Amino acid sequence: MNLSVVIIAKNEASNIEDCLKSVDFADERIVLDGGSTDNTAELASSMGAKVFNASQWHGFGHQKNLALTHASGQWVLSLDADERVTPALQLEILDAIQHSPNTVFEIPRQTNFCGKWIHHCGWTPDFVARLFQNGQARFSLDQVHEKLVYSSLPVQKLTQPLLHFSYPTTAHYWKKLQTYSDAWALQQYQAGRTTTMTRAVLSAMTAFIKSYFVRLGFLDGAMGFAVCFMQAQAAFGKYFSLYCLNQSKHD
Repeated sequence: MNLSVVIIAKNEASNIEDCLKSVDFADERIVLDGGSTDNTAELASSMGAKVFNASQWHGFGHQKNLALTHASGQWVLSLDADERVTPALQLEILDAIQHSPNTVFEIPRQTNFCGKWIHHCGWTPDFVARLFQNGQARFSLDQVHEKLVYSSLPVQKLTQPLLHFSYPTTAHYWKKLQTYSDAWALQQYQAGRTTTMTRAVLSAMTAFIKSYFVRLGFLDGAMGFAVCFMQAQAAFGKYFSLYCLNQSKHD
């Protein structure tokens, strides 16, 4: 097999079909289900994907590495269930794996927030390393915001965007904010790191200034302001969660 697509998913019934349809050109499509309580696994199987179960959660990095163990293709494209490969990106991927061996490819990701494409705020361009030869890279073991780990390999940037439908509603955003903040704080706490309330407040202020002014979030209008304000809340939330864990240690 030439190309395996690996996807980790949990309760992604609203996304998994569209994600799998967008990569129906792949030789193999693998879905690692993290113990869904909806019909994610059944839908993925009906779409022709190979479905594996891994309900014991150890973080995004661990889950993605586990998904990699099921890939048999020479090349691997790692996706999230809320991402879509466009026909233009498909052609670029197929050309890349045909003509550029031993290379890691970064793909520009474009995010849709509550129905609007965000072009600034630090969200665009958002290059993510996702396409690589099987066995030449793995993901870091971070609970959240995992990164692809590789050594001594050239990196090339593709030009066509990977569409990211991460936040269809504000409810999705708030849910992810809490999940990611708690996971990040726990990882930092277990590593022995501490913080202060002052750090949490300053991080929020810095995040807003950077995303709204430096990264031109104001050009995205009212929705750009909302994104930048929420990024400030996310920055405050993760440090506040760590602060609370630090305080509980002394109670």
